[in-house]
Amino acid sequence: MSIEEQVRESLGQVLVPGIRRSLVRMNLVRGIEVKAGRAKVTLASVGIPAQSQDWVREKVITAIRDVPGVKETTVEFIEAKPKELNQIQQVIAVMSGKGGVGKSLVAGLLAASFAREGKDVGILDADITGPSIPKMFGLNDRPSGSEAGFLPILSRSGIEIMSMNLLLPSEDDAVIWRGPLMSKVITQFWEDVLWGKLDYLVIDLPPGTGDIPLTVMQTVPLSGVVGVFTPQDLTEMIVRKAVKMARKMNVRVLGVVENMSYLLLAETGEKLEVFGKSKAEEMAKTSGAPLLGRLPIDPMLAELCDKGNIESYSSDALSEIFANVISVLNGKQK
Repeated sequence: MSIEEQVRESLGQVLVPGIRRSLVRMNLVRGIEVKAGRAKVTLASVGIPAQSQDWVREKVITAIRDVPGVKETTVEFIEAKPKELNQIQQVIAVMSGKGGVGKSLVAGLLAASFAREGKDVGILDADITGPSIPKMFGLNDRPSGSEAGFLPILSRSGIEIMSMNLLLPSEDDAVIWRGPLMSKVITQFWEDVLWGKLDYLVIDLPPGTGDIPLTVMQTVPLSGVVGVFTPQDLTEMIVRKAVKMARKMNVRVLGVVENMSYLLLAETGEKLEVFGKSKAEEMAKTSGAPLLGRLPIDPMLAELCDKGNIESYSSDALSEIFANVISVLNGKQK
């Protein structure tokens, strides 16, 4: 391992103020140069306020002090924009044609499943007027950062989260904005938030086919969308609308998830279809995409979400959905 590589490895232990991720994982290390025992480390200052830069400088010097061959270290900060630093491998949007079907729930469960597999994950909560992601994850901290960009909030399992509700004085304050202003905020969440290096970014879209879904599909390089629906008569038309929007925007439909599909009776193991006969196979055929799975009505899941502990949830149904999402992303259809 070269001296430069050892220095980079040491920088992986230095955390960015305001978020429990390292300078390396946030992709703030812009250069490492070692000559005649003198190391020069160049860092982007995005997300690091001026009053914290001396602290970061000292942490860097301390971290590489024991690297063989390094006798002296200097640290330089340079300006950069978050969108120049963000490296996101896959972006998955979760959408629905109507509200109340559990779209945010599916988005949160997918992100938590990725994190459980050791992946670096983020959630961009694009539901500006009805954000529920922070509540599900038990978050109420305000994002920090600098004039050049701000940092997401980290969940218990290390998921980076940015939501309008994290910016409001109170979580129950209403956002009464017109479409163009909401679309501008979504663009800022994508371009002005320092996400760093992520394996997956999950975007929780608002219901319908309006300004925000349009902005996301036009602005963000999506790997695909996951459609969420419930087993009700109105569902088929609504699913078709959402799927047609994605296809018109040349966005891949990864598959569909039926939420509230049934209630599992613990005493008998019977699946009681509370909202009527499942339309899962029918909706998969309508969308022309795989059926990723069926989520049951689970009182335990509802309780965990109310307590801000969605990351603790696991079930066979969720495992099946997650495995199918991975399979589709890897080009292996069910």
